[in-house]
Amino acid sequence: MLKLDLSNEPAWMDLGHRVRVHLRPLTTALMVAARGDPAVQALGEEAGDEESALAFAKALARVAILDWEGVGDAEGNSIPVSREAIDALLDLWPLFEAFQTGYVAKGLLLEQEKNASSPLPNGSSVGATDTAKPARKPARTARKG
Repeated sequence: MLKLDLSNEPAWMDLGHRVRVHLRPLTTALMVAARGDPAVQALGEEAGDEESALAFAKALARVAILDWEGVGDAEGNSIPVSREAIDALLDLWPLFEAFQTGYVAKGLLLEQEKNASSPLPNGSSVGATDTAKPARKPARTARKG
């Protein structure tokens, strides 16, 4: 069963390493905005899965992240959310992975779910019999001896 979160309120997500991000709810509008990001659009056919995943995650983060805690400059001073800072944050593998699995994957899983079909309990396949036959075993030959 698909569970709808009707609150549509931003929520905090822990990325680990004492970093939290305040995120807009993952909606169709955010996914469409991320797909339309110039960095995503600029990816060519030769772009690999990893390059595409990183570009999409950064694009989604740029429209989704409202605020954060635990992100600072080289001197340890807190810095505001910005395009460049978001990109730098997601260049850190553990934080990218946490964002990818905790936020991005939720939207992609729903996308995959709508493409999957499950057997219908009362559809045209009910009562269908298996038409495949097992392979015949080779005949035994008598042993001489």
